[in-house]
Amino acid sequence: MTRIRINLLPHRELKRAQRQRQFTMLAGLVFLLGAVIVLMVYSYIANEIDVQNQRNNYLKQEIAKLDKEIADIKTLREQIQDLLARKQVVENLQSSRSLEVHLLDQLVRRLPEGVYLSSIKQTGNQIALTGYAQSNARVSTLMRSLEASPWLQAPNLVEIKAATVNNLQVSQFSMTVSLTTPPASTDAQPKGAKK
Repeated sequence: MTRIRINLLPHRELKRAQRQRQFTMLAGLVFLLGAVIVLMVYSYIANEIDVQNQRNNYLKQEIAKLDKEIADIKTLREQIQDLLARKQVVENLQSSRSLEVHLLDQLVRRLPEGVYLSSIKQTGNQIALTGYAQSNARVSTLMRSLEASPWLQAPNLVEIKAATVNNLQVSQFSMTVSLTTPPASTDAQPKGAKK
C-alpha cells in the first residue's frame, strides 16, 4: 500500500516570507552599499574642492605678490626715467656752461672800434644784440666779424636807424646771431697739445 503524504504546512507562505526577508536584506545591503558609495563620492569631491580652493588661494597670493612686484617695477621705471631726465639736464648744462663765457669773449674780441652794445639777450641759442655804432659801415664790419667767429653764426640785421646820443649822430641797430659750438673747440684738445 502506498501511502500518500500530504503536507499540510504552509510552505508557500514560508517560501514567500523567506523571499521577502531575502529581498529586504538585499535591498538593505544595496541601500547601504549605495549610501557608502555616495558618501565616498561626496568625500572625494569635497576633498577635490578643498584642494582646488587651496590652489586658488595660493594662486591669488602669488598674483598679489606679482602685482606688487609689477607696481614696484613701474615705480622703479618712473624713477629711472626721472633720473635719466635729470642726467640729461645736467649733461646739457655741463656741455653748455662754457658757451656763455665764449659768447662774451667772442663779442669782446669781435666788436670793432666805434660800436657799443647796449643790451644782450639770449633765448636758447639765439642772441639778440642792440647797440650804437658811429656809422652803418661799422655795423657791417661787426656783422662780418661775427660771421667769422667759430662760436657765432648767421648774424641777421633786424633794424638800423639814425639816433642822437649825447648830441652825436649815431646809428642805433638791433641784430640777432646764433650761438653754436665749433666742431673742434679749444676745450676738446688732447692732453699735451700745445695751445
